[in-house]
Amino acid sequence: MSEQKQAQQQVVIVGAGMAGVQTAVALREQGFTGPVTLIGAEPHQPYDRPPLSKAILLGKAEDSAFDVDFEALDVELRLGLDVTGLRAADHEIDTEAGPVPYDVLVVATGAHPITLPGAEGVPGVHLLRTLDDAVRLGPVLERRHTVVVVGAGWIGAEFATAAREAGCAVTVVEAADRPLAGALPAEVAAPMAGWYGANGAELLTHARVDTVETGRVVLADGRELPADAVVVGIGARPATGWLAGSGIALDPSGAIAADERLRTSLPDVYAVGDCASYPSARYGKRLLVHHWDNALQGPRTVAATITGADTGPYDPVPYFWSEQFGRFVQYAGHHADADELLWRGDPAEDTWSVLWLRAGVPVALLAVGRPRDLAQGRKLIETATAVDPARAADPSVPLKAAVR
Repeated sequence: MSEQKQAQQQVVIVGAGMAGVQTAVALREQGFTGPVTLIGAEPHQPYDRPPLSKAILLGKAEDSAFDVDFEALDVELRLGLDVTGLRAADHEIDTEAGPVPYDVLVVATGAHPITLPGAEGVPGVHLLRTLDDAVRLGPVLERRHTVVVVGAGWIGAEFATAAREAGCAVTVVEAADRPLAGALPAEVAAPMAGWYGANGAELLTHARVDTVETGRVVLADGRELPADAVVVGIGARPATGWLAGSGIALDPSGAIAADERLRTSLPDVYAVGDCASYPSARYGKRLLVHHWDNALQGPRTVAATITGADTGPYDPVPYFWSEQFGRFVQYAGHHADADELLWRGDPAEDTWSVLWLRAGVPVALLAVGRPRDLAQGRKLIETATAVDPARAADPSVPLKAAVR
């Protein structure tokens, strides 16, 4: 894009989380000179989400605001503003404060947490997605309340960890037969079930919530759990409802179906982060990645496509981490189509890893307290380098030394 054309291009970014903020930063880093407006629904200065389920809950982080000088970047912030619609033919979005025109639009609206049916509006029921959510939960931990956590996924485990650290009595209720049932195969998730009890939290599996009332949770089998507070962590859905009627193509999950350069089906409209899926040539399928690293990396592709500095298709190795019950858990890749699973170490121990192969090539890795495995395994996944399974299954052999 010529500088003259750039200077006249109005880029509007909807969503002021990691993906939106990093898109604004990447545009300036890549030399974009036109006006950039960043619209956020929350009134707060844009902030990072991972500390919400960790340090902020425990009062250990004063501030999670991004260390970004928006004024110096010449990025206009419009905060506390809900966007209600997109009219592509007019190149305008609708907001509570009236229409906003764009030349280029980047949708980075993230995901909404799924609510527990029948629990909306019940006093003491919390979600954990925003800074306000974390602030509301602070006093619950300070008062060492009896807490019921619904959902033993990543957020549920992280909140349970923080609540136990604060001295709360914690019961985690999970409908499936194990924690992380939607994320990991049974044999890999099974050892993690023991982490709850070992840290003083009770994990109830095969447990469905029937009703949530003030002060208690009633399960489908009739059991009653006392609950000063209930924290719901049962997943999230792409925040794309406001795009209804816009003509933008969504995938079956409700995420925006972006292409390999994160362009949408509408002209001059891009999508990035938790609200968008993209086609992965590496894994031969469309991926929807609800993790921080995707919201950090995707914006570079969007900015490069907007500025014409095309850096190639967006197809990173997905990555995320979680801190739970004193363990640092990291995952890279996508294991759904693997044909072999290798253990590196004993899952009864404090540190171990699992490596997934397809035709002898690593496609995913889960590392518990083994960051070197993660770093080396991620490189092997990126380069599609085959390994010797026998050596790769020996935890004393560095993964980079297990190459065929």
